[in-house]
Amino acid sequence: MARYTEAKCRICRREGTKLFLKGDRCYTDKCAFDRRPYAPGDHGKMRKKPSNYALQLREKQKVRRMYGLLEGQFRRYFQEADRRKGVTGTNLLVLLESRIDNIVYRMGFAHSRAQARQLVRHGLFRLNGHKVNVPSVRLRPGDVIEVRERSKKNLVIAESLETVARRGVPAWLDVDPTAMRGTVKALPTREDLTFPMTEQLIVELYSK
Repeated sequence: MARYTEAKCRICRREGTKLFLKGDRCYTDKCAFDRRPYAPGDHGKMRKKPSNYALQLREKQKVRRMYGLLEGQFRRYFQEADRRKGVTGTNLLVLLESRIDNIVYRMGFAHSRAQARQLVRHGLFRLNGHKVNVPSVRLRPGDVIEVRERSKKNLVIAESLETVARRGVPAWLDVDPTAMRGTVKALPTREDLTFPMTEQLIVELYSK
């Protein structure tokens, strides 16, 4: 299988930063990266100076794994970002952030992007009044996401909404936790994306 199915904490350790792949657990003292902040394997503690190519590759892998995409999917997003006007790296991040599975996670309806992707696939949400089950659907300003009426008692969603305060909801989104509804107020700007990403390295990698 192309999709990674082993321990998610090994991914964070390999990339050298928290990717928050296990949701609320990443904010507790149970986080494996906090306990072992070095690469997995027998030689994980070895220090070696990476080449420019290695830095570019690791940055691409970090962002790709954070959003849970396969290599082909990620490359297509880059190609679309490159065709658009503006800064290619920023375009890429905005395209990734506007996916419905990411926005469901950002709004607090899921603990992680992987969980959000699963909930969307199972048809637990409505987009502008219509059922949606495709995680890659891209949202625009004014779009409304809401939990379907029969899914409002879902324990996963309820528990996630209780813990979302730990990571916060971005300013470009508006969420009504009581009604289990959220609205995209605007697409994010580069300043809204506070996770440490150097998208220029990704541009350099794909521009070779």
